[in-house]
Amino acid sequence: MTELNTKAFCDESKKVFTHPNGFLVMNAKNLIELNGIPCEIRNEFASGATGELSFVDAWPELWVQDWYEARALNVIDSLEMDITSGAWSCCRCREENEASFDCCWKCLQDRADD
Repeated sequence: MTELNTKAFCDESKKVFTHPNGFLVMNAKNLIELNGIPCEIRNEFASGATGELSFVDAWPELWVQDWYEARALNVIDSLEMDITSGAWSCCRCREENEASFDCCWKCLQDRADD
């Protein structure tokens, strides 16, 4: 992460992404930083507090300074488009499946047979 004034970052920052999967949050962080936008992950280790906190409040969060918010959201939008762009429907049960699935999660029909 580029050098940040920590106090200014905390006072003037916006949450741009959160997800229960920390790997997706880290991937978003890497892509945002590749676009020259300084950012930080908060709640990275908060999952242990689930029960004391709502499970959603314990998800890792990606934060940027206010003036980078629009640029960071554009990067996040392109990431989310990539994740959902390969979705497919099962020919047997018509269930919508994510691109990462090789077979239907509902009826186990192979994607290759689709």
